[in-house]
Amino acid sequence: MERLLRATAAAEARHFWFRGLRAFVTPLLRRAARERAAAGGRAAREDARLLDCGSGTGANLSLLNRFGRAYGIDLSDLGLRYSHAAGHRRVARASVAAAPFAGAAFDVVTSFDVLYSLDDRAERAAIAEMYRVLRPGGHAIVNVAAMDALRGDHSVLSHEVRRYSRRMLRERLVHAGFVVVRITYTNAALFLPLVVARSIQRWRGLREEQAAEREITVPSAPVNAALTGLLWLESVWLRWFDLPAGSSLLCLARKPLDGPSA
Repeated sequence: MERLLRATAAAEARHFWFRGLRAFVTPLLRRAARERAAAGGRAAREDARLLDCGSGTGANLSLLNRFGRAYGIDLSDLGLRYSHAAGHRRVARASVAAAPFAGAAFDVVTSFDVLYSLDDRAERAAIAEMYRVLRPGGHAIVNVAAMDALRGDHSVLSHEVRRYSRRMLRERLVHAGFVVVRITYTNAALFLPLVVARSIQRWRGLREEQAAEREITVPSAPVNAALTGLLWLESVWLRWFDLPAGSSLLCLARKPLDGPSA
């Protein structure tokens, strides 16, 4: 996993995929913030607490800090070092399956491309922990790899255990007690070329982890800018409409005010 973290740290500030993810996630964070503010007023906006479960290099904490006080947990020492170097101090070394926080401690919890790398038992525990640490009425934002047809070299680098369908992700969140507010595929603009490229990768055999690092290399500036613009346009579409296919699934879920304990 350290190989993935190093490749991610080198690319995530500029790479079109990471820029797209932030464009997709930001409106969901705004929605969660609006609903919390409506319930609690100005003080609620200023005191919001957000937890990134599996914070990796800590880059997403900068985005979360725009909506309150962001905290992160990650098992990797390297990830924590990257986070500290970026100035993030509210980060702890811990498993997403056993978060070191009291119940109902956070207003928003996030999980970006973590659940798909966990075995079934750990995945269930991680979702249950997200539910436990979230306050009643709070929101969870989850992003995972989607569609088995898109398994490829990147799956080796990210230690991918599964890719999700819309139904699978919904069922696992609902089983933990969440109410799914919205769930959509993303990166649909890249779907057809990805199907072709990853079908070829599976046909010739998936590469070893070291060779698979090229999957996160930033492309040439014109290509990267064009793909960034394409995903930004997709993010505008997603403000109003869901998409039927894509390489990722993005979900906004809510913990009921009177929901059962995890």
